[in-house]
Amino acid sequence: MKVVVVGAGPAGMAAARTAADAGAEVVMVDSEPEAGGQYLRGRTKFGHAGVTHLKNTEAWLVEGNALHIRRDETSRLASDPRLLRFDALVVATGAYDRPLPFPGWDGPGVITAGAAQALAKQGVTLAERVIVAGTGPFLLPVATALQDLGATLVGVYEASSPARWLREAKAITANRHKIGELASYRKVLPRLETRTAVIAKHGDRVTVAKLDGQWRPVSHRTVQADLVCIGYGFLPRTDLLPNASRTNDFYDVDDHQRTSVEHVYAAGEVTGIGGADLAEAEGVIAGAAAAGQEPPRKAVEAVRKGRLFAQALARAHAVQPGWRTWPAPDTTVCRCEKVRLEDLTDATSMRELKLTSRVAMGRCQGRVCARNVAELTGVPFDGQRRVIAVPIPLGELAALPEEK
Repeated sequence: MKVVVVGAGPAGMAAARTAADAGAEVVMVDSEPEAGGQYLRGRTKFGHAGVTHLKNTEAWLVEGNALHIRRDETSRLASDPRLLRFDALVVATGAYDRPLPFPGWDGPGVITAGAAQALAKQGVTLAERVIVAGTGPFLLPVATALQDLGATLVGVYEASSPARWLREAKAITANRHKIGELASYRKVLPRLETRTAVIAKHGDRVTVAKLDGQWRPVSHRTVQADLVCIGYGFLPRTDLLPNASRTNDFYDVDDHQRTSVEHVYAAGEVTGIGGADLAEAEGVIAGAAAAGQEPPRKAVEAVRKGRLFAQALARAHAVQPGWRTWPAPDTTVCRCEKVRLEDLTDATSMRELKLTSRVAMGRCQGRVCARNVAELTGVPFDGQRRVIAVPIPLGELAALPEEK
């Protein structure tokens, strides 16, 4: 039994360890130089009997029971495979930040909250006066990390209202430990303002607005800041399985983490955003099931509780339509191709919108802009269903064996 795991974050590592312990031969593929994903960010050393860890390696296509991969030049050896055969595949590719465009968001001094956290884990803050803005509990650890490094926290601006959590008693009760985590961010809570967002930045002058329930600005003020870190939730990296069944962009899985694609499982943030604990528990279940074992009851119960929290989180911090009033006509909405809001056409599909405005046609292939542009224009969002998951040289496609 050979199990291939894509992704080396909490979900991927748990899946790899569990499958190996069940007797499977396991290969774990990850694009980073060290395991840990964005959560641990290289702060862990992975080593487990029965698991081969392919670092600096990108998976770009699932074809039947084979995974096409490519490795960085620094890690390439003559014997490196370009194709991994598997009996079962676990996709644990995680998610990435979702920014929302506003005037000045594409200029100096604006980065995603995830990028700010990654730099902070390396001891870098980039600026002295910092704002963290967006929605969701992720803002708090980012703000705490920056403040701990000596940055002056101008504000932590949460676009949603905490009153939304009053409707989520069941999820809170099942995940009481999350309340303890909140206490660890108490140093930044005095800087927290709710129903507040950054809606423009010009130099060090930042326009901060109070919002109504739909996130439409009702008043605004100007503050001084050198750096704005923005994060409006996360978008799952579901490119590897373009035909898999999904709901709200996330893979649909059963109680064994099986996707709709035969012999393929999914775990972690590709199935819903619920934190590292949930991701790890899903990884345990996926790894066990991929190796032909029944999942441990402890992991099954952890997933049940964790998904209650994930569902509550999605409701409490859902992006509201009023954000579409923030960009001006000349605001860039696609940074790769320099497409402005006023350049968007009256298209009826994402494909037509791409062809007529070049939006989402750059190197990121719409990962940053496509969801936002779909909401700005009203065209259906296609969930990033692309055949090839990551950019690859044409020469590698040409080198593939010709099909008979």
